Amino acid sequence: MIEVEKLTKRYGNFTAIEDVTFNVNEGEVVGFLGPNAAGKTTTMRILTCFMPATDGTARVAGYDIFRNPLDVKRHIGYLPENVPLYTEMSVESYLNFMAKIKGVSGKLRKQRVDSAIEACGLERFRNRLIGKLSKGYRQRVGLAQSLVHNPPVLILDEPTIGLDPRQIIEIRNLIKNLGGDHTVILSTHILPEASMICSRVIVINEGKIAGTVSLKEGKVSVIESRLTGKVTNLEESGSIYVKVQGPSDKVTSRLKLIPHVIDVILEQEDGDLLTYIVTHEIGADVRAELTSTMVYSGWRLLELRPVEMTLEDAFLELIRENVPEDMDEEKEGEQSNFEDVSGEQVADESLSTESEISSDEKVDDEENQESEKE
Repeated sequence: MIEVEKLTKRYGNFTAIEDVTFNVNEGEVVGFLGPNAAGKTTTMRILTCFMPATDGTARVAGYDIFRNPLDVKRHIGYLPENVPLYTEMSVESYLNFMAKIKGVSGKLRKQRVDSAIEACGLERFRNRLIGKLSKGYRQRVGLAQSLVHNPPVLILDEPTIGLDPRQIIEIRNLIKNLGGDHTVILSTHILPEASMICSRVIVINEGKIAGTVSLKEGKVSVIESRLTGKVTNLEESGSIYVKVQGPSDKVTSRLKLIPHVIDVILEQEDGDLLTYIVTHEIGADVRAELTSTMVYSGWRLLELRPVEMTLEDAFLELIRENVPEDMDEEKEGEQSNFEDVSGEQVADESLSTESEISSDEKVDDEENQESEKE
């Protein structure tokens, strides 16, 4: 449904994205993750035909973004990071207007507007002026306009930004339910959000695809690195964290002899205090054998617990692999001060793994209730 091949965007000497290649299948809900200024918004704006690429090709819903940009726009619903709204219009009149310019016929228009209002929880505010809504509810109106013409593809840039915790949960559920009937690609900084919504995550870093992470029931199942070509299938093996006090050479060799153990990695060594990650065959419980081996050998077993890789762990692993050791400091400095026209400011900001909600956003409902009274 979305096919991207070697997309590149340059601004003078600065390359915002380079050789970006990925596919999104029909009915998939896919996350597009990366640090600030990694190239997420640039890629999305190219896919929605809001800006041209320098090189490469892409097809959305079967249409080429260069040859058939109008057809692409007819078949996508786009929620930009900063939603442009007509604040002097009511919610219903705005959505009716958007449905009209998106080609929804008169008889079907009211049905589609009502459906979008209901899906985004805007029933109470359908006659309210958009300018009188709080930030969270304006975000809902933006999501509703992306749905109003029932497009096969949804491209959502930070869809839960500005929402309070309850609204975030509601929008998450809405987006998740859209999968199957719609193909959805969304960018977000909130990793737990991506794991709850998406079946797959594409990681971009410094303008290049670092790899992909497949998710099953919210848990990491497969990690594929584009840089190294390494594929890690977590459904075929499990891992155990072991902290033990003993001689490293003897402990390592003894652990490797335990049945069903695939690999033994010495993570940290501080004198005779050793930390291991023991990988074993899936379905095999090797904890009892590990424990008895430590005890009978006279080594002190300090900690033993199963290890479950989170999306955050997978993300950081791919990001680390994608950063060259001999990175040019001059280029790094140039990039940190660059702000491209896509609105992505290149800054050394860490990826947020938690929803950051301002005090204004926490009182969305109170603001709307006060506005209702007026």
